Amino acid sequence: MAIRVQLDRLLAERRMSLTELADRVGVTVANLSILKTGKARAVRFSTLEALCRELDCQPGDLLAFEPGPANPFPED
Repeated sequence: MAIRVQLDRLLAERRMSLTELADRVGVTVANLSILKTGKARAVRFSTLEALCRELDCQPGDLLAFEPGPANPFPED
């Protein structure tokens, strides 16, 4: 299974840059980029809350489940 982050879509819909979102949320552009590209292994609820607040969305708008391999990180 895979959780896909739909940050690109939400940013485009709101005509907001990754840099602007990073400033509003209080995280680095590098960390948001890791999240955006699907390379993040975890997201703090406080970060998810801040993203939802600034993007005016629900967590389900930001995250999507896609069936696939059971665990892409076998060491977990």
